[in-house]
Amino acid sequence: MAVRKLNPVTPGQRHKVIGTFEDITASVPEKSLVYGKRSTGGRNNTGKMTVRYMGGGHKKKYRLIDFKREKDGVPAVVKTIEYDPNRSARIALLFYADGEKRYIVAPNGLKVGATLMSGADAAPEIGNALPLANIPVGTVIHNVELRPGQGALLVRSAGNFAQLTSREGSYCVIKLPSGETRQVLSACKATVGSVGNSDHALEQSGKAGRSRWLGQRPHNRGVVMNPVDHPMGGGEGRQSGGHPRSRKGLYAKGLKTRAPKKLSSKYIIERANKK
Repeated sequence: MAVRKLNPVTPGQRHKVIGTFEDITASVPEKSLVYGKRSTGGRNNTGKMTVRYMGGGHKKKYRLIDFKREKDGVPAVVKTIEYDPNRSARIALLFYADGEKRYIVAPNGLKVGATLMSGADAAPEIGNALPLANIPVGTVIHNVELRPGQGALLVRSAGNFAQLTSREGSYCVIKLPSGETRQVLSACKATVGSVGNSDHALEQSGKAGRSRWLGQRPHNRGVVMNPVDHPMGGGEGRQSGGHPRSRKGLYAKGLKTRAPKKLSSKYIIERANKK
């Protein structure tokens, strides 16, 4: 996966850096794993705008992704690597030996024709999903479950990976991309390898119109509003706006938003790195 910088033939292309699609092998998704996705445009059931700065955008179809990987012991062949408009990573279409087809998030280095397995007996190789108890310490992983059988919740976006650092009784200690270190039950599944499309972070849209294609409308800042509209508004000339706040007056930076008595806090060994 690489990126390409366009020649500045137009103003919108001057700063445009986009990913190449050389790793994609199919342009039409598997019809049995796709359904329509309705866009709300930020409106509720009465048509009233409840979320600002949303609307427009290209039509998308949702691809059903298998985050559970519960077909243990059944080998699957990678048929295609495809683009998914709903996520930053690429997806891979698997053909199982029993005839079933499923999509998974494509890990880095996965090739068409590779054979994948899931379950406790699977080898710890790229693309295979197995319980954390069966993965060697130090392995790079993604698609990590928080509860056994729930399906992957952590480390799913392009280029991300976690690392299995140690084991403590019935728990494994993993280091997440944020820098947080936490315990996860050894019975939870994870997929070996890192998520593909790692150059996604290098992309630049180049123009405002590309945000409109993604369904994002222009966003006006609080400091340019009047005091009646926003706590950071008003002032003669250009004012800084004071302490960053939301429109409802809540602090936007520096305020801890995690519930102090959240039960899962006891599994967190080290909090995320402060930027």
